[in-house]
Amino acid sequence: MFFSTTTNGIDAKGRVSVPADFRASVAGDTINGIYVWRSFNGPFLEGGGQRLMEELSAAIDAMDPYDDSRTAFERVIFGGARPLTFDSTGRVSLPKEFAEFASLSSKATFVGMGKRFEIWDPEAHAERHARDLEFARENKSALRRPPANGFRPGEGA
Repeated sequence: MFFSTTTNGIDAKGRVSVPADFRASVAGDTINGIYVWRSFNGPFLEGGGQRLMEELSAAIDAMDPYDDSRTAFERVIFGGARPLTFDSTGRVSLPKEFAEFASLSSKATFVGMGKRFEIWDPEAHAERHARDLEFARENKSALRRPPANGFRPGEGA
């Protein structure tokens, strides 16, 4: 899983170091790297490893084959994803069009999101994080743990 938030520099060739714990999360995948695509949730990039791509594939496969939503997800995620392989120091080269989409120039902020991660412009991420923190404070009661025994009130025994 992907945890933490880290900001790393982007060099003149568009290379950025992927956080070591992110690299460890994809160790053993079929590619020595990560998959990244333009997010449809905002001006940032999304990414993950082979397992996430397989889970997304299964979720999309469960949709009607002629559903317009399925086609959109296939185009945006699979058609737009790029496998980015690690160099010997753990860096990847961000495609120019990806960097432009996410307004990445000299730095990139990697945000762990559990099964996936996001790559943000640091200033845009700081603004979004402040809004998300306020939202979380206002809605903290929505976050619930499942019962320890798996029994949920109102269900039969």
